Amino acid sequence: MAFLNLEQVSKDFGPVTAVCNVSLGIEKGEFVSLLGPSGCGKTTTLQMIAGLVEPSGGRISLDGRDITYEKPNRRGLGVVFQSYALFPHMTVAENVAFGLEMRRVPRSERNERVREALSLVQLASFADRYPRQLSGGQRQRVAIARALVISPPVLLLDEPLSNLDAKLREEMQFELRRIQRKVGTTTIMVTHDQAEALSISDRVVVMEAGRMTQVDAPYRLYEQPSNAFISSFVGKTNLLAGKWRRNGASAYVEIKGISLEAPIADLSDAAPVMLSIRPEKILLREPGAGRLDGRVTNRFFLGSQWLFTIETVAGTMTVAIPNQGGDPPLEGSAVGLDWTLTNLRVIPDTANL
Repeated sequence: MAFLNLEQVSKDFGPVTAVCNVSLGIEKGEFVSLLGPSGCGKTTTLQMIAGLVEPSGGRISLDGRDITYEKPNRRGLGVVFQSYALFPHMTVAENVAFGLEMRRVPRSERNERVREALSLVQLASFADRYPRQLSGGQRQRVAIARALVISPPVLLLDEPLSNLDAKLREEMQFELRRIQRKVGTTTIMVTHDQAEALSISDRVVVMEAGRMTQVDAPYRLYEQPSNAFISSFVGKTNLLAGKWRRNGASAYVEIKGISLEAPIADLSDAAPVMLSIRPEKILLREPGAGRLDGRVTNRFFLGSQWLFTIETVAGTMTVAIPNQGGDPPLEGSAVGLDWTLTNLRVIPDTANL
């Protein structure tokens, strides 16, 4: 059995089902992210693990112990909230020590553990400052230190980076992972930021409408999405609707009167499908030299890359190419689009079955 185990866990708020039959096993020391749009049930799932929300059904166990209806203070879990929830009248050291005081840890041990926790988050010299004297990133690290100082079996993070600006958020992603790896604490993070989840997680749980839709390693989630929602939510993709056809040892998809070669799939003939291909997996060629021709309608310079919107007979396509210093195609230019078959994904179009 996994270190932390959720079995058919559900939560109803009156007639609304926020979480439906979620089953998930998390191993000791693993970093798992719950990823999804607002209202998908990820925060409610985290709150049930923390004991802040009581499940309507199912079972939650920690290291073999049933904690489904155990009070939050009995679980001993570390929680970092979106707002950090630091006490403004306490110094950094006093904030970090608060949980140890509530557990009646002797002063000498308490002081030593606070020093160790602040050193871990690289804030040892800030012990006597107040939260108002800290930057957003520093306050976030204080909240992490306060959660870790009690040596929790599981660390729960609820959108911990959402209040930071873009540059600091990126820096803190890797800082958070560094801290987690050093301590080795089992960690569950709730986020709606795909890049955040993919960059620092061992596994990502994608949730939609209260259900888990795919649980996978970040690179597999990105490269092998199980449905159209994941394909478009986790990163950017081009989705082209058509019908899957088999022709002996080869296959293709019919889209608006044209046929595009496709990977072999376990699908019935004429099944409605979505062809998915990431913008960065498409190559620009001369007209007629690719798998599909189109015309550039927009181009955007993003520094490290160029982003194009290209109209084709199969639909509008987005293409991203690295900035290598040359002149990119102009708006209005005719281009060919090419890709390798291994970068193309055939996804059943369940909405049109």
